[in-house]
Amino acid sequence: MTVFVTDELPRPGSAGHLAFNHAIISWLVTQGHRPHILLTGKRLAWPVMRYGAIPLAGPHIQQIGPYVTAISPTTAGPILARAALRALPASMAQRLRRARHQADAVLGGFLTPADLRWCARAIARLKPQAVLIDTIFRAPLLAEPELAGCNGIIITHDLFHRRAQVLSAAGYQVRPGGLTRAREAELLSRARAIAAIQPDEAAEFRQMCPGQTVFTTPMPALPCPRPSHIQPTPGRLAFIGSATLPNLDGLRWFFAEIWPQLAPQGVTLDLVGTCGLALHHLPPGVRVLGRVPSLAPILHRATLAIAPLRAGSGLKIKLLDYARHGLFTIATPPSLQGFAPTPSSPFIIAGSANMFAQAVLRHIESPPRAETALAYVAQHYSLERAFAGLRAALTPDEHCLFERSL
Repeated sequence: MTVFVTDELPRPGSAGHLAFNHAIISWLVTQGHRPHILLTGKRLAWPVMRYGAIPLAGPHIQQIGPYVTAISPTTAGPILARAALRALPASMAQRLRRARHQADAVLGGFLTPADLRWCARAIARLKPQAVLIDTIFRAPLLAEPELAGCNGIIITHDLFHRRAQVLSAAGYQVRPGGLTRAREAELLSRARAIAAIQPDEAAEFRQMCPGQTVFTTPMPALPCPRPSHIQPTPGRLAFIGSATLPNLDGLRWFFAEIWPQLAPQGVTLDLVGTCGLALHHLPPGVRVLGRVPSLAPILHRATLAIAPLRAGSGLKIKLLDYARHGLFTIATPPSLQGFAPTPSSPFIIAGSANMFAQAVLRHIESPPRAETALAYVAQHYSLERAFAGLRAALTPDEHCLFERSL
């Protein structure tokens, strides 16, 4: 049995980090690991919601059959407030969030001492084979006495100190403050193993934490080829993204510097996710689709995808979504950090606004072969390859406290 500690319910079709966590949970189920989710936060979509058959517990929620419910009005209140925020126009909701947090970007939040104690006791009762910790923001849990010697594995998602540095250098206010390389290394060193989402960050983690086992666990990408009866729409681009600061910053740059060169040529753009809802005064030719139940109908009708991000770290899961649906992506260098650099890569790098526009116009006239993109994800991001390191880290170890006590 494995415990997965996180502050949001893992689920597909939402933000990239939640889709990645859902992929890990689903894989654990197929491998017979009997995952239990320990939900540390209060971030449910509604005070009562259906989730499924995965056992789930937390200091602020309880599970009743397939439902997850808030345990008190003090938990339900913030959930309802966030639901009301989601009902507002995205731009207004974004301003209210910024005012509430006194920051442009919130990277994560640490647990309260009371929540740490609750979670530590719950894990000690379960006696799992391994404890998977979702990011450094829940890593202090591994310092609790009950968890001494446990097989703790941190799923990193990102180099958070680097993301904080990049955003701060661009003039944005970031929370939490004081997240330095040394602080992140100290948090990571509490685990026995560290799962990096891409190879460059794995190399950095090995320098930061030479005493820990570090392996790469990227998001798996299963090919989803275009059905023969569906044809791409000439001139149509696609972008997937939530209303996070890097996405919005990149799109603003794209519309200011690149779009004026594309629109006169009949190029159109589909914006999927909450990113489009958070932007003002979008130009003609741009469709805002919001959240969609399935990406396939949209991506299969696109000719190319774009990734105009100017800052970021981790692995841009949206680019894997594009590739597994057979799309090539015109991308800035920051968008491509951590991807396998092979001659058959479905990513076309563009380092300036003019290069980006010219690459779009050149390839939209003669789209690259979808088979190349599909072969790339099949080779580099299969389930077996993506989770090979995690499989090894989950193997019972004679030195693991919980394994000795079973």
